[in-house]
This record gives sequence, structure tokens and C-alpha cells, in this order.
Amino acid sequence: MASRLLLSATLFASVFVASSAFAYPVTVKSCNRDVTFDAAPARAISNDVNLTEMMLALKLQDRMVGYTGISGWKTLDEGLREGVKELPELSPKYPTKEVLLNADADFYFAGWNYGMKVGGEVTPETLEPLGIKVYELTESCIHIMNKNKPTMDDMFVDLVNLGKIFGVEDRADALVAGYRKQLDEITTRIGGVAKPVRVFVYDSGTEKPFTSGRFGIPTAMIEAAGGVNIMDDVEKSWTEVSWEPVIERNPEVIVIVNYGDVTAEQKIAFMKENPAFKNLDAVKQDRFVVLEYVEATPGPRNVQAIDRLANAFHPRNM
Repeated sequence: MASRLLLSATLFASVFVASSAFAYPVTVKSCNRDVTFDAAPARAISNDVNLTEMMLALKLQDRMVGYTGISGWKTLDEGLREGVKELPELSPKYPTKEVLLNADADFYFAGWNYGMKVGGEVTPETLEPLGIKVYELTESCIHIMNKNKPTMDDMFVDLVNLGKIFGVEDRADALVAGYRKQLDEITTRIGGVAKPVRVFVYDSGTEKPFTSGRFGIPTAMIEAAGGVNIMDDVEKSWTEVSWEPVIERNPEVIVIVNYGDVTAEQKIAFMKENPAFKNLDAVKQDRFVVLEYVEATPGPRNVQAIDRLANAFHPRNM
């Protein structure tokens, strides 16, 4: 009996090693680069709350040594705090190379303006000689290359690619299939939209508003919910604009991004109390939708946020 058990264990180990070896190397597209992994990363770091949630959604906590770039700007909610409670925050804002090296990281999941800056100290090129591979958030690729405006596939492809990188493709595929099913249900519920609702995304700023342009994920979310981003012609992802086009384009709904020192309630009060905005349809009808930062940036909470947007845009269809 003992010899049979030993033989069974040996066969299982052989199959496991063979299947693991068969899975690698894997190559994924990251912005304009092909990145090859000879094995799954074992000491990964993610930057920002939304990218960290992608890792958690794929149950990759045991492959992580920490995260960066959250507490310097945002507060962890209960769900995320529970998910990362065993992991340290290695830097409250963007990490330096030293931070990543001191953690002995072998993988950095970040994006342009999500943990990396063009020409900055931490980039795929500066980390490659240190043995740290980088996967870039797809939405952020617009900062270094031409790309089409985002759809929800941008977030889905990131999850699928992370699944390939870490050898959990089945997990990623199942997650994405679930999100697609939810999106199909939302589309069916709101029915055919003859005239999309005009929507303005208000992130921050009083003299000039900071908003999401054509290449930000809110554009994809708004369209999936039966609306149109009134700043769709602004060839940026997130950027500052002037108030004049906002007033001229007269949004029917204003989406407030909630984070930072100024609360969503204060942002709404600013819009309501400023005489310049009194004739906006959204202000007159008190049509504001609050999205948390983690809902308005690419990540697992996007689909639930789209559901709320659809309810706000098309209440008669609900």
C-alpha cells in the first residue's frame, strides 16, 4: 500500500510539473510591447486601488509582496482593506526603483499615470535590467501610443492577460464571462436607446474642471449605460478643460468622482450653488450620480457601476 501511495504521489508531481512547464513561457501584449514570462511571478506589486482590486479579484494575494499608491490619495474601503490586510503598502504614492528593489519584486502591475510617468524613474525600460517585468494597464496606453477609445474589453483584456501571466486563465476567463453576462443583461434591460443621455464627468477642480475625455474608461462605461460623454471629442484620458464647453453642451446627468479632500457632497453643492450652472439640465433636475474612484477607473467594480449609471440614465426602463 505504501509503495502504491508513493507511486501515486510521484505520478501526480510529474503531471503537475509537466503541466506547469507546458503552460510557460507565455507572452502577452502590454501596450506596444510583447512581454514574455518564463514562470508565474511570485513577488508581485500592484499600484493604485483599482489595479490592486484586479489582482484580488483573481485571488493573487499569495503571489504579492505588497502594493503602492493608495493611501497617498485615497482611503481603503472595507472590502479592499480586508483583501490586502496581510500585505504591506510599500509606498503611499508612486514607488521609486529602490522601493521595488527592496521588496525583491519580480513583477509590477501599473499604468501610465497609475504608478509610472513617461520619462520617469520607474518605467518598463528602467525596471527590465533589474529583473522586474511590467504589465501596463490598457486604458493608460494612450499616453505612449495611438489606440482606439476604450470599451469594456480594455478592462477585460487586462484580467485575461493577468490570468495568463499568473497561470490562472480559467479563473480570469470565468470572471470575464460573468461580467459580460451582466453587461448583456443591462443592455437588454435599457432596450434600444434612440438618444443617448448627455453626461459630464466631474472629477475635481473649481476654476477649471478635471474630467474624463475620449480615452478614459468612463467613456466606455457611460456608453454601455446608454449615455454619451459630452467630452468625447477631447483627445485625452483624464484632463483639465474649461467650464464653457460644459455649459454649452448642457449635460443631463453629472457623474461625480468621489475621492480626495473635497467630498462628493461638496462637489455637488458647488455645482448647485454656482449661478453659472443654474440652467444646466442636470442641475435643474438634480441628476447627479456619485462613483467612487475605484468604480470610475478600470477594475472589477466597473460593471456594477455601469448598472447604477443605467438606472440613473434610463429610470423608465428599470
